[in-house]
Amino acid sequence: MSRREDMMAKKPPKPAPRRIFQERLKLTALPLYFEGFLLVKRPEYQEFKHYWTELRGTTLFFYTDKKSTIYIDKLDIIDLTCLSDQNSTEKNCAKFTLVLPKEEVQLKTENTESGEEWRGFILTVTELSVPQHVSLLPGQVIRLHEVLEREKKRRIETERLPSTSVEKEKETTEDYVDLLNPMPACFYTVSRKEATEMLEEKPSWGNMILRPGSDSRNYSITIRQETEIKHYKVTSIGKNYTIELEKPVTLPNLFSVIDYFVKETRGSLRPFIYSTDDKVGQKPKREERRERLKKNPHNA
Repeated sequence: MSRREDMMAKKPPKPAPRRIFQERLKLTALPLYFEGFLLVKRPEYQEFKHYWTELRGTTLFFYTDKKSTIYIDKLDIIDLTCLSDQNSTEKNCAKFTLVLPKEEVQLKTENTESGEEWRGFILTVTELSVPQHVSLLPGQVIRLHEVLEREKKRRIETERLPSTSVEKEKETTEDYVDLLNPMPACFYTVSRKEATEMLEEKPSWGNMILRPGSDSRNYSITIRQETEIKHYKVTSIGKNYTIELEKPVTLPNLFSVIDYFVKETRGSLRPFIYSTDDKVGQKPKREERRERLKKNPHNA
């Protein structure tokens, strides 16, 4: 086997676009109107974060990358007060702020064209009208009108939706993730020893596991780099989480904790996530995932 073939063999299987779309549909039934990369800065963020973003209905869903099937944050923009443009010192970059009743969120795009598209779609679904002052091509404007009609229809159907249908949708959603109390996909109710064994047996699935701590409230991170295993304590303090390092780091949620380890290692640490393309080994059952979420009812 050549070196190139050997490297290819070690790469974890990439999820197919259709499967990614289907997996995301399991998290929400909201229709997809627009998607692309966005730089996002919410009040609790110290800097802009680069997310693959989907506009579904009047909600923005944020993913770590284009291949992720579980979002790490979301933003409901139905009560958008205004969208204000910001002057950017960077070339070919659009920057604007979403002013909401409880927060202001800064958005930045990689180029001015995508900035105009995001402005157009966000204003269309929140104001229920196609904005007049956007620099878009005729085909893009047609898409805005199509989205407008779909959103109007969706809202009418939502108002007529019986409560039993809403409950049924909630039950289906719980099979995949507790949306009111989400946990990172790399969280497993396993011991230190079990986490170590999982990382050693399936390195292609990732090298970082979030697990319960020695008590019922705190957590631990187990990582594997090359052949070395390390464990880090994550303490729950109020609504925040502190990583016990030489210089402790406090973050607003467990998703940010995982994100911190990924960024600090420049991507060498990856969340351990069961691959649906790999039939070897056991995949956690839906009931097991729901049960472990119930056992850890802290805000993530």
